[in-house]
Amino acid sequence: MKNFLLNLLFLLATAEMSIAQKQTVDVLIKSGNLIDVRTGTIQTKKLIATRGKTIVGVFDESRLADFKAKTVIDATGKYIIPGLWDMHVHFGGGDTLIEENKNLLPLYIAHGITGIRDAAADLSSSVLQWREQIAKGELAGPTLFTSGPKLEGYKSSWVGDIEVSTNAEVDKMLDSLQRMKVDFVKITDNTITPDIYLYILQEAKKRGMKTSGHVPFALTMDQVTSAGLGSVEHMSYVFKAGSTRDKEVAEKVRAGQLTARLASPMVMQSFDEATALPVYRRMAKNGTYVVPTLNISRTIAFLDQDNHQNDTYLQYIGPGLKNTYAWRVNRVAKDGPEAIAERHAVYEKTSALLPLLHKAGVTIMAGTDAGFLNSYVYPGLGLHQELSYFVKAGLTPLQALQSAIIPGPEFLRKSDLYGSIAAGKSADILLLDRNPVAAIDATQAINTVILRGTVYDRKALDGLLSEAKKKASKY
Repeated sequence: MKNFLLNLLFLLATAEMSIAQKQTVDVLIKSGNLIDVRTGTIQTKKLIATRGKTIVGVFDESRLADFKAKTVIDATGKYIIPGLWDMHVHFGGGDTLIEENKNLLPLYIAHGITGIRDAAADLSSSVLQWREQIAKGELAGPTLFTSGPKLEGYKSSWVGDIEVSTNAEVDKMLDSLQRMKVDFVKITDNTITPDIYLYILQEAKKRGMKTSGHVPFALTMDQVTSAGLGSVEHMSYVFKAGSTRDKEVAEKVRAGQLTARLASPMVMQSFDEATALPVYRRMAKNGTYVVPTLNISRTIAFLDQDNHQNDTYLQYIGPGLKNTYAWRVNRVAKDGPEAIAERHAVYEKTSALLPLLHKAGVTIMAGTDAGFLNSYVYPGLGLHQELSYFVKAGLTPLQALQSAIIPGPEFLRKSDLYGSIAAGKSADILLLDRNPVAAIDATQAINTVILRGTVYDRKALDGLLSEAKKKASKY
């Protein structure tokens, strides 16, 4: 009897030690297909463990007994990737639309988008506030990065930008942006002078600030990328860079001998792949990324075929934001058959450049232009449509997928925290019902989203959509 009791005590003590030695985690994902987004290869029989907002590590499934988890997710048959990033969104429309804009944030979560880059509008103070609230866990939304107000020239047509026309004004405004702790500097090309544009790039580079922008017709792509432009937004500027007349057009526009409107057809008619490829290779060498924003370009180009009035997604968009769509819609409604045909042709020609950019080594970074003004390009859904357009333009599903996961963190110098599923990275994880490397539309087959360690199963994601719809109907 004495031996029996001793053996029993030994076994209980051993069991307690075994339990004590188990690693306690918050979430444990087992039995899924883990996709290495850089290579497209799939790893099976892996465990992904998270604690708090961070990934503890990726382990062999044979170690399942080594963990004690609050939540265990059986990912059998699922495909696991890092959260998606939309690197070109907008929040704007004036103070009366602050809440409607804020209501867009859960739509990104519901569509597996865990990081967004706000590319400036007229609600910068609100966006900066949301960025901090999200970081502190006080507001539900994807991790938010922002440029704050963008830089422009005097009498710009944009609302909410900072107008500069002298070097001293640029210095002062960059000081202001640094005090705001913006994540990058956005520059557009409405009225800004070429010299001031280049000075902004020069000074931002000295300060270690990343830049993003449109490219003035008065400058060539070589000029802006060699000066340090971090990312080019929209394909029209990339198309101009491949024109045999790019330098000539830039010089004439700069000298006041040619307007951008008149220069556009000259560029369209003189594009040459043999000219473009070396320019694109220099872009790659200079580290300039391209955000194609095909979604907005295609939507506007083909409004004659689809006016989007029956889009079910409109139920998530408030009436004030819907009203901001009108300016683009009304503008293209005046186009005759020739202008419509030209819109179609421009889209087809510019989107077809994606494989050439990839061949040249240019980093393609996914961004949608979703938000106010940009008609029927929807927060959340828009990124999945953007990736589909990438594939239709000639990229592989893997290349399209990579564009929404890897370059965003790289651009913002945040790759130590984002862009892969590994120990120490932010616990931003997406579980899909189908393999996106086989078919890019599988990014929409979302089963579970984990954002900074918080698990949203399908029911919770549907709840976010339902709540967004409810709020949109009340404005």
